[in-house]
Amino acid sequence: MSHLHSQASRRQFLRQASLMSALTGVGAPAALNLLAAGHAAAQTAGDYRALVCLFLFGGNDSYNTVLPTDAASWQAYSSVRNQAPDSIALLAPGTAPVPGAAAGSPARLGGVLPITPVNAQGRSYALHPSLAPLQGLFNTDRRLAVLPNIGPLLQPTSKAQYALASHRKPASLFSHNDQQTTWQAGAPEGATRGWGGRMGDLLASGNSRAVFTSVSAAGNAVWLSGQTVQQYQVGSNGAIRVGADSNGRVYGSTDLAAALDRITARARSPHVFEADLAAVTERALNAEATLRTALKPASDPLFGTAPATGTYNPNADPKLQYDNPLTGQRSFNALAQQLQVVARMVEAGMAGATGVRRQVFFVSLGGFDTHDLQNRNHADLMARLAQALRYFDTTLSGLNALNNVTTFTASDFGRTFTSNGDGTDHGWGSHHFVMGGAVRGGDLYGRFPTLALKNANNNNFDASPDQLGNGALLPGTSVDQLGTTLGAWFGLSPAQLLDIFPNSANFDAAARNLGFLRA
Repeated sequence: MSHLHSQASRRQFLRQASLMSALTGVGAPAALNLLAAGHAAAQTAGDYRALVCLFLFGGNDSYNTVLPTDAASWQAYSSVRNQAPDSIALLAPGTAPVPGAAAGSPARLGGVLPITPVNAQGRSYALHPSLAPLQGLFNTDRRLAVLPNIGPLLQPTSKAQYALASHRKPASLFSHNDQQTTWQAGAPEGATRGWGGRMGDLLASGNSRAVFTSVSAAGNAVWLSGQTVQQYQVGSNGAIRVGADSNGRVYGSTDLAAALDRITARARSPHVFEADLAAVTERALNAEATLRTALKPASDPLFGTAPATGTYNPNADPKLQYDNPLTGQRSFNALAQQLQVVARMVEAGMAGATGVRRQVFFVSLGGFDTHDLQNRNHADLMARLAQALRYFDTTLSGLNALNNVTTFTASDFGRTFTSNGDGTDHGWGSHHFVMGGAVRGGDLYGRFPTLALKNANNNNFDASPDQLGNGALLPGTSVDQLGTTLGAWFGLSPAQLLDIFPNSANFDAAARNLGFLRA
């Protein structure tokens, strides 16, 4: 370890310890022990690893993302979702697309795409027709796994227990803002520290530049915020500049740029707000100066396609385009561009240019609140998601970084099994993907839920132990189990993981790690 790295790590450790020293009572020794363990683990971890949270804002309809296609499930699915005026039931595997059908319609899309899990649980499965790039990642490459019916839980919960007021359940279920925060931070809206950021707290001491521990390419995200680690936001082309241009000049002058830096990054009075603002500005200036030279350009063949002439335009880069099912044309994919800048930071991290060994990243795709026009909107969203993930996988392969990065999807919640006419309403549990070279792909991790027909009341699913009113899924796997599995791969100890995910103590110890990652 270099002297610079050692000094920076020591400063980060002491800063964390000073904050924790304010703790009193029985929690203080445990907190300090966790911090020391995290510091020691980070110092001996010579490899680079990153977690990427891909958040699908609005609540993804998992019923049309990953589908059981065995006879009983398909009968229930087709019966419930094939409702007037617009069926939202996708078509059976092998159904040929009808080119002249309405854009985004099930007929235009054709049949769902079969996948072959290693442990199929006695059933058969398929993906949305727009997810063809993920079909290969699952069936052939085995770098994609499915987490069925996962969601926030405080403890294991059956349908009978769900009906009991005395049984503890997550607060503010079915609310967008609250469930987005609950997924990211374990508590409803108002929570300030997410589990990605808390992982960063424990591992940032192994990063000589802790500012790059927690990085968002999609704006502010509570998932990235820790006790000591602050999220750092990047734009589509890397660092967000403050003051000077890419050549370090203001109005063509390096002297003027240096003067501006001194003015904006130094407080001139003891006022707390001014001091904080100056500290944030100084942090941004220093980070941008590092990334200006550390990141390879987006047009580098590792990440993009350089134009024959002129300036690189991401909108025209074929690597960042997807097949738009609504227009039949190639269209720019902003999610792929977010993952492009993440890949550039991963390359810099692995090369040692940013001084990091552990990083957490946040990217997002919006538009999943499909109360209306679900066929059109969801088909387009699935196409964007699939192309972006395949682009990221291909790019990481070119960087020899497949085993170093694990990407997982998350969302507010799933949606109802029933249709509201041409869309769906808010649910709870949802199916999600996890991708990476360390993933034991091509399989399901968790029991796939049972689908049932509506009863005489037309909105209850008595024959399913997994479906509530309107067919919303009662999660069988908790977000805490997902986080525990990711955190163990990331290098955190069981004690540290219990500190981050205290509700996991309510689950059987043997089931806390879902087993989808190799060590």
